[in-house]
Amino acid sequence: MKTEIINNRDLITMKLLYYFITIKNYNPIIVQGAKNEIWLENLEEDVKIVRIVNNYIHNNEQMDFDIFKTKRLVTKIKRKTFSFKIKVLSIFTDLGENVSQDKLNNEDKVYKFVNAHEEADILKNEFILENFPDLKNNFEFREEGFSLFLKITNEINEKNRVEAVKNEEIFEPKKIIVTYLLLAIFVLIYILGNFVFGNDLMVTRFAVYGPYIREFHEYYRLLTGTFLHANLLHLLSNSYALYIIGTQIENFYGKGKFIVIYLFSALCGSLMSIALSNYASVGASGAIFGLMGSLLYFGYYYRVYLGSTWKTNILPVIVLNLVLGFLLPGIDYFAHIGGLIGGVLISMALGLKYKNHKSERVNGVILSVIFLAFLTYLGIFMK
Repeated sequence: MKTEIINNRDLITMKLLYYFITIKNYNPIIVQGAKNEIWLENLEEDVKIVRIVNNYIHNNEQMDFDIFKTKRLVTKIKRKTFSFKIKVLSIFTDLGENVSQDKLNNEDKVYKFVNAHEEADILKNEFILENFPDLKNNFEFREEGFSLFLKITNEINEKNRVEAVKNEEIFEPKKIIVTYLLLAIFVLIYILGNFVFGNDLMVTRFAVYGPYIREFHEYYRLLTGTFLHANLLHLLSNSYALYIIGTQIENFYGKGKFIVIYLFSALCGSLMSIALSNYASVGASGAIFGLMGSLLYFGYYYRVYLGSTWKTNILPVIVLNLVLGFLLPGIDYFAHIGGLIGGVLISMALGLKYKNHKSERVNGVILSVIFLAFLTYLGIFMK
């Protein structure tokens, strides 16, 4: 039957799409300036971009132009995704005989090329065997012709549907509780400090103050001081920052992880504060910077879906606040830095749903423990 006839190039393309999308979790991306090409991206893989090129490339000059164009497009992707190095595999399904083998067998460790005129060209390629050893097992199908086309199409569509459901689950608005509870605690403690017990007494008893923590073992101050605020402006600024950032973290990570991130960041901020200064400190800024670090970590892994938002909005806000901490008087910038680093590390340890590998979470736990132990040693035992 004529409907069963599918040319060899299209068959190879469909099998490649099946493997990279359904097995290796690559996502199709739209790249302006790329015609008759399919670009697939998985920033968690060593080979982050796979190009399936169906253009007919006749000679070396056309091949050189393709390489030049690819490097230019990849440079744009690097800027967009905040990536320093992106390894690219280009698979050509219609490469002319006039293209020299030297163009394919280059020594470039970042840009690799494969001539896929036949399936055997793919399955025997050393680079593919090294980086995608399971490809061969996923290139064999019992179906043939149009039945194979339908099977692969349906499985790719199902994979895309599942991914869409996962992303919708991550980004859909959820009921915010913990952030509002923290804001209520801020306000309640401020009222108690200013209208019941007196703010000076609250600061004396509960502020983050290194000498008292070390000499009298008042370790509770490492956290209690982060719920105090010096004045109304201090309270309002921290409350606004917590409302803006906290609601996002609670929405993306969930309530339990949000609490852990907040408290761990607050603790790291307080420890770095007492390690590098001898002043009494109050305020939630260390914890809030930890939430910023957590948001930065989330934005890095979901930068494909957030687009340039995380670079143009999230990163500049963090940098601006760090700079202001150094420039403005009375700002505990040591707490900011400690909280920021702590937020990133504990977020790595807790992991992102559908994103992190177990090994990365283990590394996050190890780094979080080391960082906390290091700050504890500097702030309590060494000083």
